[in-house]
Order: sequence, then structure tokens, then C-alpha cells
Amino acid sequence: MFRDLRPTEIFAAAHRIRDVVRRTPLRLSLALSERANRDVYLKLECTQITGSFKLRGAFNTVATLPSDVRARGIVASSAGNHGMGVAWSANHFHAPATIFIPRTAPRVKRAGIEALGATVNADEPHYDAAMAKAIAFAQAHDATFIHPCTGDALIAGQGTVALEILEELPNVATLVTPVGGAGLLGGCGVLLRHVAPDTRIVGAQSVNTAAMARSLAASSLVSIPSLPTLADGLAGDVDDLAFDIGRHALDDMVTVAESSIANAIALLAREESLTVEGAGAVGIAALLEGHAPQWPGPVAIVVSGGNIDRDRLDSIVAG
Repeated sequence: MFRDLRPTEIFAAAHRIRDVVRRTPLRLSLALSERANRDVYLKLECTQITGSFKLRGAFNTVATLPSDVRARGIVASSAGNHGMGVAWSANHFHAPATIFIPRTAPRVKRAGIEALGATVNADEPHYDAAMAKAIAFAQAHDATFIHPCTGDALIAGQGTVALEILEELPNVATLVTPVGGAGLLGGCGVLLRHVAPDTRIVGAQSVNTAAMARSLAASSLVSIPSLPTLADGLAGDVDDLAFDIGRHALDDMVTVAESSIANAIALLAREESLTVEGAGAVGIAALLEGHAPQWPGPVAIVVSGGNIDRDRLDSIVAG
């Protein structure tokens, strides 16, 4: 479980991916710092090669598979960003990949997966159904299923986000991260709990993707309905491992309104010249909703992805 993971795996992942995955900027936001009355830095995973942090864990996972295992095929389920990370990594190693996404996945994410040479299945109505179909497909075809949020190699790869933040901002006092299936939270949490234990870790998600928040409040797993959301990358239920990560890695969990996510996307476009998807904007939405006074500074907010359909972005920015 979470407490069994070690930072050494994250350091190894950083070495493994360093010549492939982009080291993303950590940018001081003057506009958000003024709003929060403390220094606020943005970790811009929206500028990653595939548009999100998911490439880190996907590449680290695929890279650690034996070549004969890769040759039998790689399968993933995804709201889109993990699928692009797996597709990019499979393409790098010349391995076949099949990605299962929900019908509601943004067009930009589906197109990105297809452009990388992976086969896309978008038959299922929502994320959890797509995952079930992907697992069954992998078993039937003797292929390797790469879970979007769990697996030591995947979590270690995601933890390199926090490693880069610590290298540039060693006195970071609060890390704010989106929380979906908790892979990013797990990797960052492992590193910070061992290396910088005084750093406060705050999770953020939307009210329509609040599986972690509701499970933590109930002290047991809670299944949530599939609802429309700007934060599609955070959709779906959490499992036992994710719940364990949440219990041990989080100091605070914030849920934000869908309208606040839209406001955050618009603000980032106007004031920071950034294209950010809903899941990537939830930390900024939490700041806009007034949670920053509870966050010791300096604050680092992970902007986890930037894959949003252009027409949706234009509509949000136009107000």
C-alpha cells in the first residue's frame, strides 16, 4: 500500500525518463500571488509533451516492461491523458497499444491518441465501464494492462513532478494537486512525506468528481454517479489503493464548483496565457474560492494538463 512505497523508486524514475519527458516550468504567478497574499507557483504540466503529467508514469511503466511483454501489446483505460501517455510510450518502443476511453472523452484527447498510432475504443458511456472493458480485453489477448493510477512504476513516475518542484523550490510549504485516481497524489505524497514531511499536501477535485472527498468523509469507499464535468480527467471511482493514498498523503481535501473551474480556466488563459483543462485548473479554482489562507506559503499548484477542446475553451474564456 502507500506506506510501502519509497522515494528511491521516484529517483530511479527521474533518471529513467530524464532524456525523454520534458522538465516542465515552475512559474511564479504574480496575479495569483497577489490574490492569495503569498507566493504562488504553477507547475506547468500542461506544457508536457502530451499535454499532461501522465506521460511520466506511463513512460516509466512501459520502459520497465521486458521487450517481449511490450511486443504482446499494451492496453490502457483512460479519460484521455493517460491514454496519450501510454500511446506515446508504446510508439517510442514500437509496441502495439489499444486504449479504451469513454464516449464523452474530449475530441482533442481522442485525436491525440490516434495520432500516436494506438487503436482507440470509445464504445463505453463512462470511464469506469471503459476500464472494465480494457481489463477484459487485455486478459483475452495476453496483453499488459497499464492502470491509469496505480502500479509502483506508474506512481513513481508521477512523483517526479514533486521532485522537480523540490529541486527548484526547496522551501515549498504547500503543494496543491488535483486528485482523481490518486496516482499523482501518491507519487508526490511518497516523496514529500519522506523528504519534506512538513510540506502541507492539499488535494482538489470538483463536486462532480468527488469520489475521494466523499470516501474520506465516510471513512470507506463511496461510489459516485457519472456526472457531466469540466474535470473529466478526475472522473470515476477510487479503489482501495487510492483510498489508502488519500488517507495517508493528504492534509486537506477541497472540492470546488464547476463554475469555479470555468473561472480558473478563463483566468489562466487571460492572465497567464495558458491553455488548461478542467482537471488541471481545480487547484486554482480552490484558490479562487478562498482556500488559500489555510495554505502556508510558498504554495506550488500542479497544473496537471492542458488538453481541452478549442471550442470549449473559447466558450469559457468568452464567458
